[in-house]
Amino acid sequence: MDPIYLDYNATTPVDPAVLSAMMPYFSMYYGNPSSSHSFGVSARAAIENAREQVARMIGSNPDEVIFTSGGTESNNLAIQGAAYACRNRGNHLIISAVEHPAVAEVAAYLQQNGFDVSVVPVDSTGRVNPFDIESLIRPSTTLISVMHANNEVGTIQPVREIAEIAHRYQIIVHTDAAQSIGKIPVDITELGVDLLTIAGHKLYAPKGIGALYIKRGVVLEKFVHGADHEYNLRPGTENVPLIVALGKACELVTENISGYFSSLKETREILANGLLELLPDLRINGHPDFCLPNTLSVSFKGTGAKAIMPHLPEVALSAGAACHSATGVSGTLDAMNLPPEYSFGAIRISSGRYTTTEEAGRAVEMIAAAVEKAQYLKGSASHTLLSPTKPLIDAAGSVTEIRRPVFKDTAKTETNKLQTSITETRITQFDAGLGCGCKMKPGDLEYILKNLPTNLTGNVLVATETRDDAAVWKINDNETIVQTVDFFTPMIDDPWQFGAIAAANALSDIYAMGAKPIFALNLVAFPTDRLPLDILKEIIRGASDKALEAGIPVLGGHSVEDTGIKFGMVVTGKASPREIITNAGARTGDLLILTKPLGTGILTKALYKEMITPDDEAIVRCIRAMMTLNRYAAMIMHDHPVNACTDITGFGLSGHLHEMLQASATNADLWYGKIPLFPGVEKFARMGVIPGSTSSNQSYSASWMEDTVLKPYQVAIICDSQTSGGLLISIPESDAEPLVQDLKNNGINAEIIGRVTGKGDGKINCKY
Repeated sequence: MDPIYLDYNATTPVDPAVLSAMMPYFSMYYGNPSSSHSFGVSARAAIENAREQVARMIGSNPDEVIFTSGGTESNNLAIQGAAYACRNRGNHLIISAVEHPAVAEVAAYLQQNGFDVSVVPVDSTGRVNPFDIESLIRPSTTLISVMHANNEVGTIQPVREIAEIAHRYQIIVHTDAAQSIGKIPVDITELGVDLLTIAGHKLYAPKGIGALYIKRGVVLEKFVHGADHEYNLRPGTENVPLIVALGKACELVTENISGYFSSLKETREILANGLLELLPDLRINGHPDFCLPNTLSVSFKGTGAKAIMPHLPEVALSAGAACHSATGVSGTLDAMNLPPEYSFGAIRISSGRYTTTEEAGRAVEMIAAAVEKAQYLKGSASHTLLSPTKPLIDAAGSVTEIRRPVFKDTAKTETNKLQTSITETRITQFDAGLGCGCKMKPGDLEYILKNLPTNLTGNVLVATETRDDAAVWKINDNETIVQTVDFFTPMIDDPWQFGAIAAANALSDIYAMGAKPIFALNLVAFPTDRLPLDILKEIIRGASDKALEAGIPVLGGHSVEDTGIKFGMVVTGKASPREIITNAGARTGDLLILTKPLGTGILTKALYKEMITPDDEAIVRCIRAMMTLNRYAAMIMHDHPVNACTDITGFGLSGHLHEMLQASATNADLWYGKIPLFPGVEKFARMGVIPGSTSSNQSYSASWMEDTVLKPYQVAIICDSQTSGGLLISIPESDAEPLVQDLKNNGINAEIIGRVTGKGDGKINCKY
């Protein structure tokens, strides 16, 4: 069956009538609207016709509509334009706690530039109390911006009441109506607003077109300068085909809004009622009455969206909103004070014009099954989900009674209900994290370790204070014991490869300290009642094969039954005190050498999302690199005067370099253009395929990478959580090139990627 699209709040397909209307303006009526000849006149007429269509939809005058590139530009022009135009009489703005980033980030920018911003809270349904806004009004308040309907939970705000209060104080009111237009009637006379945002791709027009309603008499300061297009507020030759498309889309809304509303409401009710019947612990987020007819935000007790979404490959949904706080809870749900047991994240289901009742019914079954499967894998369900024997939609297309699926008790003899063989099992779906990406956030770890008693003795050479890769205990003047522990969740589905990578990652800490491993112990967490033991056997075999390559025995270990899969090793090594290399030795003038490419987190995330296949060259190279021991790079490193070394794992290049610099009381330049990357990493990073752990690293690193000139996706690559990454070596400049050549001569594609610039507190200055 075809996949079901239930993410219409993210974007909509272009309506066939809209597509038909715009096409002639690409090839037949292609004149510049500012030209006086017939081609230009035709284009200008089309623009003005579209302006009338938009105005008719919202009940405004045509001259109160200007065209933009979309909702974000409209919000920027409205908020910045009003704020700067009114600055002579005040600099205070009010927004709600649940605004889209296209409003919230604009307000944050203005706050950085001398404006005061107040954020009005919402209640547990996500709705603003107008009297709370009135309590925030000051003599200096010039603008209030509250969205018409929330993009995540669908709650409709009391915009009219807010406008009535604001106008008593001569305050301009803006509302972002991107989500409401096309779903409910939107009339500026009813709302009473001064500024209103429209986004084309939310109402079946193409992406890249929008409009802003500006009430007559309201003055805005433009922030893009050029010719006097669009009433001298938005310079640039108009995009005629897209403007025509938006006009047609608005005309369809004007003619059909009643039918659209009824259809959307019907599919939402099927979804809501069906899920409530099958999943009694489900919570619907948002207002029960003041809500968009198509939007359903649901949370499942004790189970987050991240655990559910992998089991829904045939249903297109959104996991909450686009922006989430560091806790993993969306800003909207956080503002609504969602109970903790439901705060792991929500799934947003948004139907559209083309959603059928049959699709809604099938989606109910698939979502319920995915939730039960996620809860089962987490150990919060004591049964195995079996498919219902009767479809939700009968042959005539009518919705039948929705019944709870049939369950039966799990028994040891039936542990393979979810998967039937090792090759079919996606072991990455048993935990949310991927490899070293499941590490705790560096900020959380720092908080936990801060001020803990260390109880150190004179035999301790290296402990936690320098964030080194392993602990070092001095036995005598000639011998030390070096020990490390590392374990994590699968980042790929092949059990043998996962075991080999986990072992290589654990061994790397010993090599980075300049020591030689002597033996290892396994650490195992495994769902023995849910997966075949042959999978665990393959994981351990992969680790044993890698230990054999390292020349060490595996002498035992420890295992526990768990709801997910985790594997790693305790590795013990030895070295003389003179051979130990720590984080803390980087010196001014040193060059920085990296021995493996970056991007394992991004590529394994792409593999997990099935955006690339296991036999793609990029992932093949990535897996090969993760399985490659750093033993050989460490052996070569011993022949050169290295000052400091670490390996690049969960905290990314940025985090581990920062730890080295901080321990060494230095700063460094990092040269992005010199950093080796796996094929495809930049493409996927530009596409937003960024692991959650990488985003956490990126957020945490802002304090020491604050002046970077890199693009955000490039910063993400530098912060990408790596599994079994390369060594990062700090070495005097005169010795750097000989080390690089030795490494390359032995098949290790090392590169010089930066320089230690001088004394400091761990700052990284990123350059190209």
